[in-house]
Amino acid sequence: MTEDTRSTHFGFQTVPEAEKAGMVHGVFTRVASKYDVMNDAMSLGIHRIWKDAMMDWLAPRPGTKLLDVAGGTGDVSFRYLKRAPGAHATVLDMTESMLIEGRQRAEADSMAERLNWVVGDAMALPFAANSFDVYTISFGIRNVTRVQDALNEAYRVLRPGGRLMVLEFSQIPNDLMQKAYDLYSFNVIPVMGQMIAGDRDSYQYLVESIRKFPDQDSFAAMIRKAGFEQVKYRNLTMGIAALHSGWKI
Repeated sequence: MTEDTRSTHFGFQTVPEAEKAGMVHGVFTRVASKYDVMNDAMSLGIHRIWKDAMMDWLAPRPGTKLLDVAGGTGDVSFRYLKRAPGAHATVLDMTESMLIEGRQRAEADSMAERLNWVVGDAMALPFAANSFDVYTISFGIRNVTRVQDALNEAYRVLRPGGRLMVLEFSQIPNDLMQKAYDLYSFNVIPVMGQMIAGDRDSYQYLVESIRKFPDQDSFAAMIRKAGFEQVKYRNLTMGIAALHSGWKI
């Protein structure tokens, strides 16, 4: 089967693999200017606590080089640089309008010498092997067409001793609570998207994409398959989100 004939999912739709990246790009181009506001609305501000928990586990070290993939408006990179004197961050995203929003934030000005903003594809990173100490991807990997390819690329660009950390929406390991959360997700979030961003369809896709993403143990197995060791995960807010960590040894 060729790349042109393989199919994948876009939310609950089945689409040709070759078309997914453009469709995802369209979603994030449309929501870029309201992305941070919508994150606060969708998660009731809890995404900020999750990102802080990510930094606590990551424990950024001075002088290190971070690659923040699907880094969008720079949330994770700003947090990393604030905790790691002399560190440098490269924010990579496939959607230029998201990076433009990030560059306009006040933190970006104060950290300009320690930040790069790069348009690029998680499945074909424009960097040499063994270039970074840390690779993060926050609420982005479920939008990648071939998740395993992105994890393989993460392994390639990390130096030996480097660390991968993924923050992503996940599955609540309690059926009743998962059903309650699904009820909220499918009935409230698209309506919020319409009210705040004027875009119901993009947020309908984002909710559906969460349901299509592998559960915690399945995703951990994919990280191991890419070559990472000491792979562990931590559930956040009962498993609504999860942090996955792995090391290139």
